[in-house]
Amino acid sequence: MGLNFESNQVEARTEQAKACGSMLWHKLILGVALITGGLAGTGLGAIAQASELPEYNPEAAELAPVVAPAVAPEIATEIATEIATEIATEIATLDQLSQYSGENQGDGSMAQVTSVTEFSDVSPGDWAYEALAYLANSEAQGGLDCLEGYPNGTYLGGRAMTRYEFAAGLASCLDAVVGRLESLDPEALARIEALQREFATELAALRGRVDALEAAVEDLEANQFSTTTTLFGETIFSIADIFGSNVDDANSTVFQARVRLNFNTSFTGEDLLNTRLQFSNLEFFNPGDNELADSFTAGQVTPMATFPNPYLRQTSPYYFFGTNDFDVSRLFYAFPVGNLRVTLAATGTGITDIVSSISPIDAGGYGSISFLAYNPIYDAGAPSSGLGLTYDFSDTFQLGVGYLTGFGQGNPSPGFGLFNGGYSLFGQLTFRPGPLSIGLIYLNGYNNLESSGLPAAVSNQYGITVNYALSDSFNIGAWFNYEDGILIGTADYRSVAYAGYLAINDLGGPNNQLVLAAGVPPRISDYEIGNTRIGAFIDDAAFSAELSYRISFSDNISLTPGIIWTADPGNDNDNSDTLLGVLRTTFYF
Repeated sequence: MGLNFESNQVEARTEQAKACGSMLWHKLILGVALITGGLAGTGLGAIAQASELPEYNPEAAELAPVVAPAVAPEIATEIATEIATEIATEIATLDQLSQYSGENQGDGSMAQVTSVTEFSDVSPGDWAYEALAYLANSEAQGGLDCLEGYPNGTYLGGRAMTRYEFAAGLASCLDAVVGRLESLDPEALARIEALQREFATELAALRGRVDALEAAVEDLEANQFSTTTTLFGETIFSIADIFGSNVDDANSTVFQARVRLNFNTSFTGEDLLNTRLQFSNLEFFNPGDNELADSFTAGQVTPMATFPNPYLRQTSPYYFFGTNDFDVSRLFYAFPVGNLRVTLAATGTGITDIVSSISPIDAGGYGSISFLAYNPIYDAGAPSSGLGLTYDFSDTFQLGVGYLTGFGQGNPSPGFGLFNGGYSLFGQLTFRPGPLSIGLIYLNGYNNLESSGLPAAVSNQYGITVNYALSDSFNIGAWFNYEDGILIGTADYRSVAYAGYLAINDLGGPNNQLVLAAGVPPRISDYEIGNTRIGAFIDDAAFSAELSYRISFSDNISLTPGIIWTADPGNDNDNSDTLLGVLRTTFYF
């Protein structure tokens, strides 16, 4: 099977040469006659119309005499000029045809090209080299072997191809393709037919699935909730109880629940408007006796009464208590400006909504069940409204700052509002060099509780959190918090808190997590009224340890059994140890 350019091309061009030669001779005679007749008929002949010129007949051109019509001299000269131009063009065409015929006729043989390397004027750098190789190479070389008729070893790829040549070449190569199909053995054909039958069923089934998906997509598009908002939900069911001689009579087994619906809206693909609705019936366990509360007379308060009670925090499996109301518990809008991310907090926004707590076991209903999950400095002040800024200097270094108000930011009364009420002003440097993560945070806080009969308090807090990922499955970390505060007009105090943890991921299954954590909850290390140091209770310190194991049944359901043991609860060694048991089920949707 081959492409025979020579026979078709030479015959066609030979006939074309004959026609061109005859036409050339006819035009030459006609031109001379026109000039002669024009000169002879000056002032005598009528001008012949173009339609009156005899029609050219190639076969009769050599025999029939040419009779020139009588024309004016200027017309004859113009016509002669046009004929001379055509004659020059025809001569060039004859030269080209003669050259082509001489190059391709050679000895008249029909040389078969079996490799593109046989062409002396084709190199691998040519843009069409691969395509030409596929046409010229033999079947053994992976080609079609459909080029034929190049005995002098040149392809002349720069020359134009007529439509006839293109049609002949295309037909030859199509014949080569069909010939290969016809040469397949019966066994190969049977395999192809079997595959056709098998995939015909699959294609029909796939067509049905695609039709069903198209219908489902149309239904979703017609009934979609929003083109910009997605919903992420979390629901917690928890059975918990606390045991200990001081707390047995003050507490009972509880079944608690919390539902959070997060509506995440993005208008540009990089911004985030977060609206969280929450329902909860969570309440703290009763701590029983507390020496701090019994150490002062009426009118005197302790830091634990002024700030969120750390003992309540340590004995409850969740930080946020419930009101049985379903309301907006968080609302903020965050958007990027280059490497800067701006967070506008409307309500319920905490520090960890702006900067990271670093701890991998701080994951709400998915992580640790105790206060040991993260540094308590991130809980300083009530989550509320304000402004947060984070700037990424690189992939490993970030600076975050923020200003958040306390409750009453919407109250126009004196002592409240955005700048006259309580606030938390903080800044954090975050380093993430490889598997090591470090967070350094400073916070200045003010709580105005005078309307509740309690003194206002100012504090400066310093915190550090370190986490090291030994691998994708093992994390170890620790945090430390120091607070220097003033109960305005009452006393000065200092407190410390610290803890360490080990988290083992994917233990026993994907997304499982074992948590071992231990530490000291916030405790008063120094307390002074005036110049008098009160030391009756500052030497006591509680100690807590957590063991929990999250079992993930799927991406949507997990079960976490866990226990929290606390020695000297309430930072009072007169209180008996407590054991808190929790069975938490979390649903994600």
